[in-house]
Amino acid sequence: MSHISFEHPYFGVFVMLILGFGLFWVIVKLSSMVSTSLANQNDDKLKSSVYECGPETIKQQNKINSHFYLVSVLFILFDVEIIFMIPWAVNFKILGVFGFIEMVIFITLLIIGFIYAWHKGALEWHSIK
Repeated sequence: MSHISFEHPYFGVFVMLILGFGLFWVIVKLSSMVSTSLANQNDDKLKSSVYECGPETIKQQNKINSHFYLVSVLFILFDVEIIFMIPWAVNFKILGVFGFIEMVIFITLLIIGFIYAWHKGALEWHSIK
């Protein structure tokens, strides 16, 4: 069994990573316990009723269609992929033929993903009223 050397260049990074995950876990568990203890335990109708005036609270009548979520995720996906193309365009002459072939493969994958989303109906708006 080998020992851990404290002189290793990435030892500090490893310790910070472990401490970060540990602190994250402690904060999540602590906030969960605090929110559970402070939660409203009494779901009385009188407490949730309107004070003096105003309309009665009801559920939202018009639900937001999940299609909007799908379109926004597709937009972010293709937008980030366009951002990956900007450094390639700036360094086009330096990268040479190998960089060009890599970008052709990348754009081909983009087109395949776009065609897949199109055939699955992710870009159709006829179902939204």
